Amino acid sequence: MKEYDVIAMGELLIDFTMNGKNERGNTIFEACPGGAPCNVLAMLSKLGRKTSFLGKVGQDFFGRQLRNRLKDVGIDTSCLYEDKLVPTTLAFVHTLMEGDREFSFYRNPGADMMLVEEEVFEEYICQAKVFHFGTLSMTHEKVKRATKKAVELAKKNGLLITFDPNLRSPLWESLEDAKEQMNYGFLKCDVLKISDNELQFVSGKENYNEGIKCLQEKYKIPLIFLTLGKGGSRAYYRNICVEEKAYNVPTVDTTGAGDTFCGNVIHYVLQYGIENLTEKKLREILTFANSAAAIVTTRKGALCSMPTQQEILELIKKEKRI
Repeated sequence: MKEYDVIAMGELLIDFTMNGKNERGNTIFEACPGGAPCNVLAMLSKLGRKTSFLGKVGQDFFGRQLRNRLKDVGIDTSCLYEDKLVPTTLAFVHTLMEGDREFSFYRNPGADMMLVEEEVFEEYICQAKVFHFGTLSMTHEKVKRATKKAVELAKKNGLLITFDPNLRSPLWESLEDAKEQMNYGFLKCDVLKISDNELQFVSGKENYNEGIKCLQEKYKIPLIFLTLGKGGSRAYYRNICVEEKAYNVPTVDTTGAGDTFCGNVIHYVLQYGIENLTEKKLREILTFANSAAAIVTTRKGALCSMPTQQEILELIKKEKRI
């Protein structure tokens, strides 16, 4: 028996999201726990999965707050390390028209970058069924080596590997380096979740199907999920392509929508595996994941705002789609 369903590795930070203005016209920001890998785990925990996080925060107020919030949502923190010298990473999320976002990161350095190889242990990694990661833990050399050690240990021990690039351009010294680390993830993953703009960036193709075909032919990724924002999502599996529309909800903040989608996808992958998927099962996955992602956009923040299974199913029943 495995101790965990999913271990995720990467960034854990505070998202300061816009929350109106005070009487003097100054913007008010709300401190929300965040970081893509932990958002994914929070969704999985909400669905009853056993989860654990591998990462690092500062030995400061924000680091303590993040550890406590992970515990609150049911994520194991036994491998959440603390750095005595480097503070917890912060991100200010500026909400634009229709819920789109612009990020300002305070991470030069940030504690999430300080994780090292010596803090990644095989006996921990092998206790999971799935290992999930992104590219933000590969922006700098030390944490990149730690990430690749974890991925290789996951491969060695037969874990299913899921990957979400979660490209954040301001955090890379070079977009060519970002593309190189994305390529590493494509080579190692069994399940890929990628957004429309990330696909176009890495493939150089405007047409989504052509871009996916490039990834399939070059990297032989068994299962790919493409998120299209208001356009819904698609699943690509062998010769099957399935598309489901998005749900029409009053959007407040799109932060964490892709992570919520990803968490639901991993939940179903744990349930069905990736060997004998059918069009019906793929449609079921997309429908459920689209509904969950839509709900989280109606709330501020992500990690502490994940929907319940009942809420997801209720929105599906309403059939309000764009």
